[in-house]
This record gives sequence, C-alpha cells and structure tokens, in this order.
Amino acid sequence: MLTINKILLPVVFTDHSAHFRELACQAAWLARRFHAEIILLHVVTPFSYPYGLLEGGHEITARDLHGKVVQYAQKDLDEMLLPQLEGIAVTRVLLRGDPAREIVEAARSHNAGLIVLSTRGEGVLYRLLLGSVTAKVLHDSHVPVWTAAHTSEAADRDHIAMRRILCAVDASPATIELMRWAAILCKDLGAALRLVHAVPSIEAWPERQMDQEFEESLRENARGTIQNLEKAAGIDVPVCVGAGTVPDVVRQEALQHGSDLVIIGRGALQETLGRLRTHAYGIIRNAPCPVLSF
Repeated sequence: MLTINKILLPVVFTDHSAHFRELACQAAWLARRFHAEIILLHVVTPFSYPYGLLEGGHEITARDLHGKVVQYAQKDLDEMLLPQLEGIAVTRVLLRGDPAREIVEAARSHNAGLIVLSTRGEGVLYRLLLGSVTAKVLHDSHVPVWTAAHTSEAADRDHIAMRRILCAVDASPATIELMRWAAILCKDLGAALRLVHAVPSIEAWPERQMDQEFEESLRENARGTIQNLEKAAGIDVPVCVGAGTVPDVVRQEALQHGSDLVIIGRGALQETLGRLRTHAYGIIRNAPCPVLSF
C-alpha cells in the first residue's frame, strides 16, 4: 500500500480556470483517499519597484510596497479553496522566491509525498509561466508530480473516478520500478492497469530503410521486451505497443481505452533512463486525462 501523508498544492490567485478547479478537486479527492494533509502553497515572486511611487498621496519605498503585496497574499491564501478543502487538514504556506525552486524545496521540507501542479491558466503569459515552472519542477522534484489534463477538451467535473490507469514504459531495466509502483497504486485504487510503449513509425524513416513488415517486427520485439520486464516486476497486465512519437502514442492509447490516469517515469534529462524520460512534458501537454509522473 502506498503512503502519502502530505500533498503539496501550489496555487496562483489569478487562476480561476476550469483547469484549476478540476485540479483542486483532484487534490481534495487524493487527500481524502489517502487521509493526507494538504500543504497549500503560494510563492510571491521577487520583483522591484522604483522609489517614489505614491499611495494615497504618500511616497512609499519598494520594500514597503512589497510588504503590502505579501500582506494581501497571505489574506488571499487564508481564504482560498475553503469549501473545496472542507474536512481536510490544511497548512497554508506563503514563500518568496523563484516558484519552481520554492515548490521543490517546500515538498522536501514538509516531507510531501506528492505535488499536485497546475499546467494551464488564463492568459498567454500565465500559460507560458506555468509551462516553465512545471518543466523545472518535473526535472528537479524528488517526489511524484500529479498534473491535471493540459488539453482544452478536458472535462470540468466534480466527481473523480480512477478505474482505468495507463502506464507508459520504455524498454530499459529502470522501468521495472515504475511498473511495480503503478501496480501498487492500481491495487490501492481498485483500478485496472495497462502498459503502453512507443516504437518509431515508418513515416519517420525513408521507405528503403523501413517498411510495414519492419515496423511490425519492431512492435513484436518491443512487446517481448516489455513482457520480460513485466515478469521481473512481478506483474501480468495487458501491453499496448504503438508506432509514432511517444506523446502521440500515449494520448491515442489513453483515448482508446478511456484511461482515467496516465503514469509515466521521469528524471533529469542527463540520466540514462531511456528515451521515455525525455518526453515527460510532451506527454503531459497531450494527455486527455491527469498524468502522474513518478
């Protein structure tokens, strides 16, 4: 059984999107499911203001203005998500600094077992900011990261169901641990597990180098490799092998099988952990359902 005692939920006050409402609903569902505390975090980013700004006819310094921003931020944080988090133990934390770094450090200092992170928001600039923060957190976090569906077609729903879980795997031995972790989670949630693996499509190769038969042989070889890894992991679940880019194959399989959650492995890009690890953010952007990055 998995143990998740604390869930870190970073928030931005300007995000009133359906995406964030669903993310908050998912964080609350996870907290209740695992009897976990939620650490509600807001990070005030560093900024500077020119001296001589006037407020009510009085000159204020950059330090004074920053202090007011922090004061207002604390008030907003204290009042945020009160109905959604009713009945859940909540600690509200206000920090100042770089958002990605503070999120990772807060997860470490509070011993969070999971980060629930937004990837979308209202406004082009806000979406770009979230994308940068998400990428950094995925790269640096030492704990699993949960993200709601990034795509615009994702449903805005209050009811969370986890009946079908898809785990994207590569062909490296490092994926054995991911398979085991996914199997334990599925057991805890009472969900059915399915694996998906991507091989190159013939469209990505000159016709003289690859034909349909060669692609099929790639699929069969990959399926055999994944099944051997399954045995090493001590599991026996269906395996889907698709041809194409990793994000596209994962998305297609998630849609085809009505997946409620996609689980992926991730890691620093310099690590030798298989090509799937370098596609984590692409999978998150394309997935039609939440993604849990382990």
